[in-house]
Amino acid sequence: MDRYELRRLDYSLSEDHTDLQTAYRQFFKTHSTIETVRAAEATGFDKSLWERLCTMGATTMAVPESAGGDGATLVDLTLVAEELGRCIAPVPWIDHVCAARLLAGLGALTDEVMSGNQIAGLDASLDSVSGVRLIPTGSIADHIIIRDGDEVVALTFGTRPAKVDNIGRLPMAWVDPAAADSRTVLGSGPDALAEYARALDEWRLLTASALVGLVEETMTIAAEFAKSRYTLGVPIATLQAISHPLANMVITVEGGRNLARRAAWFLDNEPQARRELAPSAFVFMAEEASKAATMAVHIQGGLGVSSEAAATAYLVRARGWPLAGGDPGASAKQIGRILADRETA
Repeated sequence: MDRYELRRLDYSLSEDHTDLQTAYRQFFKTHSTIETVRAAEATGFDKSLWERLCTMGATTMAVPESAGGDGATLVDLTLVAEELGRCIAPVPWIDHVCAARLLAGLGALTDEVMSGNQIAGLDASLDSVSGVRLIPTGSIADHIIIRDGDEVVALTFGTRPAKVDNIGRLPMAWVDPAAADSRTVLGSGPDALAEYARALDEWRLLTASALVGLVEETMTIAAEFAKSRYTLGVPIATLQAISHPLANMVITVEGGRNLARRAAWFLDNEPQARRELAPSAFVFMAEEASKAATMAVHIQGGLGVSSEAAATAYLVRARGWPLAGGDPGASAKQIGRILADRETA
């Protein structure tokens, strides 16, 4: 029997996986409270939280051992991303680790980036663009990696671009490659572009996992409210108009989680076999997270739409985080091309 045959259908966690997820769940629960999240909205970034996270080894773990890192698998990284999303932590961990892994693949990773002392970001859009572009970490990144034609290029700025307001409360900025103080070609041709394409798949995969955690926490907030709110002498959670949407949220969480872990396993072990899985996880969660977070707000009624409600903070990120990579519809088209090419072959 092929030693991977059973694992292709079994995405349960090992004891080490569970311990890893528990450690990061406790970390974010302690250090990324809703008050911390609110305080960081002006910049989209909490420097103190980022330094604590780097001290935990969250950046070095993502780098392959061959490049000096700890060699975590993508399944490991989805677990961290899920906990980050659960607490909507204002740190650019997903963008940074995807950029760091890309730099490692191109032989250009530095110790400063691997440790998180310098933040790396990338253009997560699938659309081929030239000139000015919107970068999710553009206002805080020390190094910004973009695709320019058939080249992969690293940009640095003496003065970082100004943050632009966005629904996801991200440190997003318009970046003009022509205005960069330094432009370094990291690679060119098919191999370099393949590395960049993989980084974009990883970004979508980890963003999907973060949205899984976000939806699960949103569901918990709504469920706790529904259990304590009464109408006609019974908890509103017993009403079908409340209980059925909550059940749909459970389905979204479990479906998205399983799809993300499956995509992570294939990207690690058989990257060419199921190339559609990572963008599929992203498209699914991009659509369902917004629906689930909206319903959580509706369940809480007037309280849910108040500016101080936690549900509102989750709702705007559920809608805004997927847009950091451009139009999710571009990922849906990518899935179609992958499947069409497979059928043709």
